[in-house]
Amino acid sequence: QVQLVESGGGLVQAGGSLRLSCAASGRTFSKHAMGWFRLAPGKEREFVAAISWSGGSTYYAVSVKGRFTIARDNAKNTVYLQMNSLKPEDTAVYYCAAASLVGDFVTHFDYEYNYWGQGTQVTVSS
Repeated sequence: QVQLVESGGGLVQAGGSLRLSCAASGRTFSKHAMGWFRLAPGKEREFVAAISWSGGSTYYAVSVKGRFTIARDNAKNTVYLQMNSLKPEDTAVYYCAAASLVGDFVTHFDYEYNYWGQGTQVTVSS
């Protein structure tokens, strides 16, 4: 079992930055790939970024590549999402998720994620 708690969301002006954190409980955190997804009003849940359990592989949605960076600290059981150059269209509830993949891989498919956090709101004003 892995329990996930996101933090770091808030209100920021366009062009600003935020860093989201996702704290995980459970002894198997380091064996899970981690991902960030977001859900905006009226839209479907969208993949944002993912990182393999070792941190050696990352994958980003085209819409955030070059602006967002995912990282993890297995000693602290925490995964981060650094968001720079934020745009109003980044406004959403951001969720972290854990996937127990076989091997040190990443995935952008939400159905492969076994555990989800409760989400944190990010609002970007124009």
